[in-house]
Amino acid sequence: MTGAPVSSLRNLGPAMDATCARAGIHSAEELREIGADAAYARLLATGTKPHFIGYYVLHMALQGRPWNDCKGEEKKALRARFDALKAASTQDGTGRIEQALNEIGTGLRR
Repeated sequence: MTGAPVSSLRNLGPAMDATCARAGIHSAEELREIGADAAYARLLATGTKPHFIGYYVLHMALQGRPWNDCKGEEKKALRARFDALKAASTQDGTGRIEQALNEIGTGLRR
């Protein structure tokens, strides 16, 4: 896929390019199209450790806002959404794919 790299978005750097690529997100345009919540769910599913700051930085990046612009009620609302995404994608710190592999005995954790 061609297009501007994910790191072309404000607040996001080369590490996010690699993290998004592992989740099948290869451009800033694709990230915008998917949206922050769906993209973060994909990051979690591919092994990214949940981190609230990373989640809201992604939201701010897609809005073109400084990462530290998230405050007050907006931050509280994002925290609730983050907690829901985290709960939906993990039970023991692994992603759903890892959980399924572990259940059938072919995963990394046995």
